[in-house]
Amino acid sequence: MATLDELSAAQIAAGVVAGEFSATEVAQASLDAIEKRDGAIQAFLQVSADLALEAAAITDKNRAAKKQLGALAGVPVAFKDNLHLVGTRTTCASKMLENYESVFTATCVSRMLAAGATPMGKTNMDEFAFGSSTESSYFHPTANPWDTSRVPGGSSGGSAAAVAAGEVSLSLGSDTGGSIRQPASFCGVVGFKPTYGVVSRYGVVAFGSSLDQVGPFGRSVEDVALAMNALVGAGADPLDSTSQAYAVDFMSSLHNPIEGKRIGIVRSLLDMEGITAEVRDAMQQAMSAFERLGAVLVDVELPHIGAAIAAYYVIAPCEAFSNLARFDGVRYGYTEPHCSSLAEQTSRSRALGFGQEARRRQLLGAYLLSSEAYNKYYYPAQQVRTLITEDYVQAFTNCDALLLPTSPTTAFSFGQMGDPTQMYASDLFTISNNIVGNGGISVPMGLGTQTNMPLSVQLQGPAFADQTLLQIAFALEQEVKAGLGVAPTCAGKGGELA
Repeated sequence: MATLDELSAAQIAAGVVAGEFSATEVAQASLDAIEKRDGAIQAFLQVSADLALEAAAITDKNRAAKKQLGALAGVPVAFKDNLHLVGTRTTCASKMLENYESVFTATCVSRMLAAGATPMGKTNMDEFAFGSSTESSYFHPTANPWDTSRVPGGSSGGSAAAVAAGEVSLSLGSDTGGSIRQPASFCGVVGFKPTYGVVSRYGVVAFGSSLDQVGPFGRSVEDVALAMNALVGAGADPLDSTSQAYAVDFMSSLHNPIEGKRIGIVRSLLDMEGITAEVRDAMQQAMSAFERLGAVLVDVELPHIGAAIAAYYVIAPCEAFSNLARFDGVRYGYTEPHCSSLAEQTSRSRALGFGQEARRRQLLGAYLLSSEAYNKYYYPAQQVRTLITEDYVQAFTNCDALLLPTSPTTAFSFGQMGDPTQMYASDLFTISNNIVGNGGISVPMGLGTQTNMPLSVQLQGPAFADQTLLQIAFALEQEVKAGLGVAPTCAGKGGELA
């Protein structure tokens, strides 16, 4: 008897199209896996069983009528809880939006559904995407399926954990400073942040509007490519002014050899403080794999990457402060009762509706945009952004992709990063990618010999070279054969196809 643990998203879709099993059977198997596994993981904030079975029934009806099915026919998919979906709450894991019901569906979600995906529910996250561990969720933390005493990363920790736990085959997250790639690394799955503008942001609750990008999680590069076809196939989204036409077929070149491709190595990064020996070993394994594949390793420099965290934690809080100003207890969000004035109601609603990290970042943004701080901090941060962008442009004149660590460490324990600045520093290798807007992908490299936790490396490519980036990532994945599959703590607990 087949189980969801054994099947990729591509195999599920092919099986549904061929009639080997029905979309309803797959949906039931996913619901069963969630029921039996998620008590320990808590990846989900809401399981949308009714929506899932309704969508699966439509897929089965269309197949019976011999209608053409989409590329994700019957594939169970979960969505980060900052992506709108009619019929679900969109809470951003915050008390501020605890009871908010979506009145429209995000373009990225609707395109997945149009491709035949089955919506299994909404996943946990750091509140309003502020965090790197999913510990700042108002509702509950999410555990890493490989070791439930450790975090799954963040802010898209629930989406990564749901895939690693085998509860769903694919999920969507959002990445503002590494929030897809870092949790993918911690949970041993593939996580892809496309170039800014490739995937529509319409219907995504904004954190940093110039930084946010939606992307997929999967247990293989092929499954991620399949999801990307669904996300971009319809072209630019007229509802999002930043959306760009990039309707390429990510599957078409996936199996092409990468002999002669140039892989850029920033040697200075490997000597930075805080990188563990396991991460350095993973990088060395990846470099050796590329050489075996016929790729050429070239040394490149990113002179200003050390300033990326400083620039990001000026720009991002400013954009967050602007985007979250609407949640004032009057127009949107939590309203504190029994207040004697509008000013009191607004201040108390925001103070009690937002968690500690959300308040911290908004207060920082408010200060940085003040008249006395703007020229001292915000304007120089934008200048640094330009310098980092120019560094990347120069680097990509010499290489087709950059090879970097995804995170300096494997998943850390709950409460280990008590100092916020220490938590911020864990995003060192991912933040620059959002600052410049290029694509990036985290590829599993097996388990660490010391921690026995998932390791990964990260590939970054030029803007709108995402098709080539996935091709290179696929070649690496196939060469190292380090795909981890479903975490052992969850495997075999439900998920059987009837």
